[in-house]
Amino acid sequence: MAVLTEAATTEGGPAGEPVPPGPRRARTPALLTAGMAAALVLLALLSAGVGAYDIPLGDVLGSLLHRTGLGGAELDRVGESVLWNVRLPRVVLALLVGSSLGCAGALMQGVFGNPLAEPGVIGISAGAAVGAVASIALGLTFLGNWTITLCAFAGGLGTVLLVYALSRSGGRTEVVTLILTGIAVNAFAGALIGLCVFFADSAQITQITFWQLGSLAQATWPKVLAVLPCALAGLALAPLYSRKLDLLALGERPARHLGVDVERLRLVLVLVVALLTAAAVAVAGIVTFVGLLVPHLLRMAAGPGHRFLVPGSALGGALVLVAADLTARTAAQPAELPLGVLTALFGSPFFFWLLRRTRRRQGGWA
Repeated sequence: MAVLTEAATTEGGPAGEPVPPGPRRARTPALLTAGMAAALVLLALLSAGVGAYDIPLGDVLGSLLHRTGLGGAELDRVGESVLWNVRLPRVVLALLVGSSLGCAGALMQGVFGNPLAEPGVIGISAGAAVGAVASIALGLTFLGNWTITLCAFAGGLGTVLLVYALSRSGGRTEVVTLILTGIAVNAFAGALIGLCVFFADSAQITQITFWQLGSLAQATWPKVLAVLPCALAGLALAPLYSRKLDLLALGERPARHLGVDVERLRLVLVLVVALLTAAAVAVAGIVTFVGLLVPHLLRMAAGPGHRFLVPGSALGGALVLVAADLTARTAAQPAELPLGVLTALFGSPFFFWLLRRTRRRQGGWA
């Protein structure tokens, strides 16, 4: 269990501990933020134009300016329909889902003091999957197109509350207990999903499989509106706890001496993570490794300070998911690769490398 309970080291000091910034490291967060923001804007515009019906980048900009009353020109009827009813909802949903998963990953790693943590470790993704799969298998339609989204969100939020309640003892929650409880709940959720698949008919199994693979192919403006309040609320709350996360990185006892209510901080941030992850999973299905890969890469590049890491991970997550979705749409045209499969395909080797790097720096896991 050492890999789950001991922080791996990064350049300059232990993971999560403040590192005295030199002139070069002090400039790195600003440069990274500017670079990621510029790349994200360019990639989002490119993603809005590239596809089976290509729209030149200039025309995309012109249509956006025209809709906002800043000039530009309207496209032809087909171009306007493709851009505003198909492409832009998908790009915006990718931005929201990616930023939510990236930010949630940074919070999880800060709460657990471990760069190997990610949102699925305490059962949020699995719980959301149970809610969505159950609604499909049972044929629930009480909210129309919103039914699966609401059931997935309720499943994810309910699961994390259950994990937290089961791992709490004597008014405190230990990280190891929280992780082990999450593993058990993940296994139970997998069994429930298996039962739902067993009793589902062929059409439902196809829908369940498509949802589990992760995709933004069904993106619409109503789905964007479904995830928008949760994503904005979580992304607005997360940076407010950056300083406390830096103090928590010193250890629970020093953090308490410095005035941090560790138990309350952990509960609040677990709920914020649940809000971000459940909302993302509810509209995009299971998309793995974004919450693991992005925060760790940024930590390696700019250090462990959460004042940059939390918002930077949101920006980086959005960039990664927009790029992944563009690749999923265009790599095997006219077919479309599942987004969750694509992120896992690239994320799994990174996770394996990270495990080996952590073990080598710690001198093995005794």
